[in-house]
Order: sequence, then structure tokens, then C-alpha cells
Amino acid sequence: MTLANKLTILRIILIPPVVVCLMLPGQGYQWAAAAVFFAASVTDYLDGYLSRSRNEVSRLGKLLDPMADKLLIAAVFITLVELGRVAAWIVILIVARELAVTGLRAVAAAEGLVVPADTLGKWKMVAQIVAAIALILSLEPIATLSVWVAAVLTVWSGVDYVRRYSFLFDESRR
Repeated sequence: MTLANKLTILRIILIPPVVVCLMLPGQGYQWAAAAVFFAASVTDYLDGYLSRSRNEVSRLGKLLDPMADKLLIAAVFITLVELGRVAAWIVILIVARELAVTGLRAVAAAEGLVVPADTLGKWKMVAQIVAAIALILSLEPIATLSVWVAAVLTVWSGVDYVRRYSFLFDESRR
């Protein structure tokens, strides 16, 4: 197993500690949640860098990396809804986009195509990470602003993926 894949698995393993820290009362636990979430988020950058720089891109990594990202983001934002720190409709928007793009990638893979992450999707992920940390730490007004930026980038990148790959759903091309 490559180091990149181990980092991806670590990101998944860090989800429960983030959620538990978030649910515990006290500012110390919130800081711990933010720190663990940030560390997990950094593994997303590191695993991609390592797999490409070492030429160790693997099938397992292609499967686990996007899944780990989506699980981490969904778990944290859903927990933040439970805590009343973010509106449910925004989290539904984020999760729906992630599921839609995952579905699009699955259809593309069935056609033998790879739908790579693009720059807009990477900015979306950064915005979601910043928003999550700001919400975890209750950093107003940064939290509110960053949530709106994340929501806009989430919708924009989702629409862009659908626009660019809508040909996959054209039944006349078969």
C-alpha cells in the first residue's frame, strides 16, 4: 500500500474524532475538532501530491480519495447542522453536489472516461474547509461569509461539471 493511500485512509479514520470533539461541550474540544479536521484536510493535498510525484497513482487511491473527501466534508457539515451552526439547506446543497458529481464520475467511468478534479472543484474544496473551520470555531462574521462563498462555489462547480459532461447522458450517441 502506498503512502498516499495510507494518508487517504487516515483521513477517513480521523472523521469520528472530529465529530466526537465537535459534539463535546467546551471551547477546548472545538479547537481540537478544528485541528483534527485541518490535519485531515491537509492529507487530501498530501496524498495527491505524493501519488503524482512518486508516480504511484492507484485504483484504490482513485476510489478512496474522493470518497474520503466527501465523507469528511459531509460528516462535519451534518454535525454542524445538528449543533445549529449552519442551515440544513446549505448542507443539503453541498452533499447533493458531491453525490451528483460522484454519480457523474461513475457514468463516465462506465464509458471509459475519467472526470478529473478541476481548478474550480479544488477552490470549492478549499472554501468548504475554510467554512467548516470558521463554523467549528464560531468565527463570525468569517463563518457566515465563508459559508456563502463555499455555497456559491459548490453550485458553480457542480453546474460546470454537469455542463461539461452532459454529453454522457445523450442517449442518441449510443
